[in-house]
Amino acid sequence: MSKKIRVLLADDSAMARGLLRSYLEDEEDFEVVGEARHGEEAVAMAIELTPDLITMDLEMPRMGGLEAIEEIMCLRAAPILVVSSVADAHNAYAAVAHGALDVVAKPSTDAHERREFISKARLVAGVKVITHVRSRYRGEAASGVPAAPRFPVPETLPERFRESEPVVVIAASTGGPQALAEILPMLPADFPAPILVAQHISAGFAAGMAEWLATLSPLPVRLGKNGDALEPGVVTVAPSEYHMVLTAERRIWLRERTEGDLYRPSCDLLLQSVADTCGRHSLGVILTGMGRDGSQGIQAIHAAGGLTLAQDEGSSVIFGMNAHAIASGAVDEVVTLEQIAASMVRLLGELA
Repeated sequence: MSKKIRVLLADDSAMARGLLRSYLEDEEDFEVVGEARHGEEAVAMAIELTPDLITMDLEMPRMGGLEAIEEIMCLRAAPILVVSSVADAHNAYAAVAHGALDVVAKPSTDAHERREFISKARLVAGVKVITHVRSRYRGEAASGVPAAPRFPVPETLPERFRESEPVVVIAASTGGPQALAEILPMLPADFPAPILVAQHISAGFAAGMAEWLATLSPLPVRLGKNGDALEPGVVTVAPSEYHMVLTAERRIWLRERTEGDLYRPSCDLLLQSVADTCGRHSLGVILTGMGRDGSQGIQAIHAAGGLTLAQDEGSSVIFGMNAHAIASGAVDEVVTLEQIAASMVRLLGELA
């Protein structure tokens, strides 16, 4: 038998810990090695037990989840999956800035929620993490104040485009929120094109992620709604409960998901719709993530005469979606995460 995934559960609720333990121990590849009732215990047990995965609640006594995540990532880094209520989605994504890898809703007895929790736990446990250097200014990541760009964007920007001009579409999965949190703050406040984002995310958490990104970005960030018109310099995030596509009238349409849909929301559907609507005025960006979603959409943009950009392997949490897109030959440029914002601005100038 292969080595089991050793898990530390951190939650002040014995009932919640018991439910997660039962779900994990029903699977042959998991072993729960400890339970922490608050953040201080979580930090001590992370150092002592060196687990392969930590599930982390946020609201705990003595030391909350955000502070515990920061301590663990500085002292003894481990893959951390935040298990949170949808009502606390904004703080859940602030936890990503502290070093957590992903977020999942607290599962109930619902079979779908159980499968999603187990799937996320396996995925996060397989990610290699490194110890973080402690910030000189405690709480900086939670404050929403971005650091100065290390790769400055070009000083000369194209003029604002007409309604028939370019649209940027970004596809991402695991590691995507962290990547977006670095890219968006580095874009200029007068970014001249609309940005559409398809990020694989647990049901109910997209609004919280959009609110969190809005605190970091000089651009407005909103959740997509049916009938929304595109606006230059506005970032529109696909809701997790629907697939988001762009209509021929350049308006947002939220398409119902079907039971067999593997990814939510679909990156391929959004990319393909932008390719169909905008053609050579499309700029497709594919970031870190597990699976193949987005590769076909990037190929569609490339075939339509648009430009395409991918995050490189070295800066990706998981080199999957972007790897498949690059292997297809449809990616024009492969750059580091730090270079993506500047590349987006430069490529927009080429589309103008």
